[in-house]
Amino acid sequence: MQNTKHQRIVVLTGAGISAESGINTFRDSGGLWENHRLEDVATPEAFERNPELVQRFYNARRAQLNDVKPNPAHIALAEFEAAFAGEFLLVTQNVDHLHSLAGSNKLIHMHGELLKSRCIHTDKIHSQTSDITEHSHCECCQQPGLRPHIVWFGEMPLFMDEIYQALENCDLFISIGTSGNVYPAAGFVEVANSVGARTIEINLEPSNGAAAFKEAIHGPASIEVSAFLSSL
Repeated sequence: MQNTKHQRIVVLTGAGISAESGINTFRDSGGLWENHRLEDVATPEAFERNPELVQRFYNARRAQLNDVKPNPAHIALAEFEAAFAGEFLLVTQNVDHLHSLAGSNKLIHMHGELLKSRCIHTDKIHSQTSDITEHSHCECCQQPGLRPHIVWFGEMPLFMDEIYQALENCDLFISIGTSGNVYPAAGFVEVANSVGARTIEINLEPSNGAAAFKEAIHGPASIEVSAFLSSL
C-alpha cells in the first residue's frame, strides 16, 4: 500500500502527457488543429454547418488511436492509484483512451471520449470504434444522428460537480502536461490553492498558469511523473 502524507489527491492531465505517446496536441503555433481552424471542426455550429467535415476529422483522430500505447506517465498514474489508500481522482482533458489502457479506474474524461458517440436524438452514449458517417444509425433509436462524444468549444465540460467537489477536498493537486489556456481546467489550481492544498505543475515548460502553482517540475512527463509519484 502506498504510504504518503497526502490523503486526497486530484490529478489533471492535458495534451502533453499523450503527446509522448504520439498523439497530436490540440493546436499548433498558428492556432490550427491538425490543419483545420477550430471554428470548422470543434464547435456545435461547425457540426451543424458541415457535419461531414467534422465527422471526417474525428474519424481520423479515432483511427489514430489504433497506433498508440500508454507511456510510462500513464502507467505510473495507474499504478499509483492502485496502491494508494486514500481518495484519488484523475481528471483528463484528453479524449484518447490511454489512461484507461494503462489501468486507471478513478478517471473522469471532462472533454469526452473519441471511442464513444452520442445520439443527437436521445443524448444516449455508445461505444464507438468505427467511423461515423451520415448513414450511421444509432443503436438506441435506429435513426441516423450520431455525433462524436466530444465537448466542443462553447459546450459545458462533463462531470464538473464531481470535479469541483474533489478539488475542494483535496490536499494535493497535480497538473501534468497542460497548457493553462483552456478554462475551466486552467482554474482548477486556484480552487486547490483556496483550500490550502499542495499544488504542483509537471510540464515540459511553464504553462500559462504556472505562477499559480506552489511547486513546478519541468521535463518529460514520461520521466518526471513516475519520479514524483515515487517520492510521495
